[in-house]
Amino acid sequence: MSTFTFDRKLARGIQRITSSALGPYQSAVIRIGFSVTYLLFLLRELPHRHEMYGPDAPWRWDMAQQLISGNQAFTALMWSDSTVWFEIVYAVALLSAALLMVGWHTRAMSVLFMAGVLSLQNRSIFMGDGGDNVIHLMAIYLVLTRCGQVWSLDARRAARVGRVADADVEDDGLRRSVRGDAAGPVLWVVLGLVLTVATVTDGLGGTWWLPVLFWVLWAGQGAWWAVNRYAPHSEARTLLDVVANLAHNATLVVIMAEVCLIYATAGWYKIQGSRWQDGTALYYPLKLDSFTPWPGLSDILASSGVMVMLLTYGTVIVQVAFPFALFNRRVKNVLLVVMMCEHAGIALLLGLPFFSMAMIAADSVFLPTVFLVWLGGRVTLGRELLFSRRGKVPGQRRAVDDEEAPQHSGDGGHTLVG
Repeated sequence: MSTFTFDRKLARGIQRITSSALGPYQSAVIRIGFSVTYLLFLLRELPHRHEMYGPDAPWRWDMAQQLISGNQAFTALMWSDSTVWFEIVYAVALLSAALLMVGWHTRAMSVLFMAGVLSLQNRSIFMGDGGDNVIHLMAIYLVLTRCGQVWSLDARRAARVGRVADADVEDDGLRRSVRGDAAGPVLWVVLGLVLTVATVTDGLGGTWWLPVLFWVLWAGQGAWWAVNRYAPHSEARTLLDVVANLAHNATLVVIMAEVCLIYATAGWYKIQGSRWQDGTALYYPLKLDSFTPWPGLSDILASSGVMVMLLTYGTVIVQVAFPFALFNRRVKNVLLVVMMCEHAGIALLLGLPFFSMAMIAADSVFLPTVFLVWLGGRVTLGRELLFSRRGKVPGQRRAVDDEEAPQHSGDGGHTLVG
């Protein structure tokens, strides 16, 4: 009897991870969070882009080429040392971040976003504040997730396709607008040509996994489009769904493990430091001119020995305890709020906004689904109130809810994400 019960639970678990992409709201928040973080970073550094990653960088093009020939990293900026090519790559990085944020052809934009992040960061490896490492990893992970299921233009387009397929819909204009979306095939062809040229000229770095990943994603997206168009109810469509769900769910677990590893290693390394042991570690960065955008505020905090001690010990305790807190949802949620507030304080007191934004975006993988659904509802309500003040009548909520609902089966959130 116990064996039969175990088999049923195992079958139910396998069915769940293959039939649905878990954590659709969490993956959407990660997508939005990291794309916004990198977009704002690129916009802030727009006047200084040539000195950071371009032809005027202290880390010269020939020096970067010599380093990359050794570490075999990928960067499209090594394809040419011309200023025009640099401007094209920087513009593509900006545009892909913006389009990934709104979820327009999410899969293609996630690949371009990854290429932009790797190209710029591998060109000048000394430009960063710690948050660049997190963005570097998450940009790779995002291409394997189905992060456009909710809160994206892709989700709205999928809802329109579903209404067109409904026998009760007779709107010919809506049918034509859905069927006439040629952006996807055009993107696929253009990216295929670029990928072919980069492969032939050996411009994808010296590793084997990155070219394989690019080609698998490109071929898989073409197969996905063909099956959806010509055999939407076939077994091939079901198989592609299963593969995509498995890749998404496995990547989501990797992202969770990555966040836990970041906090666990940071916490245990801090424990070994004498300044963290005596409770004075926080005092020293508050006295560094390079990390005090608000000197008066930093001086007030540094002048209180008790506050410095509490924040120093509290930081270590929270970071070490967080991986273990995942086994208790309430404790996890409390520590999650504490860590997000800690990163907000780092952004304010130490002048590291993009590091803090990257870490908060990574922490979002553990946010409860109920909270994210509630937050999405509040944003939608605010949007309706804004439009109503401009004299527009809000439309019926039924269609909007259908567009933003996650397209998966299952009974709720992931065990760890609530």
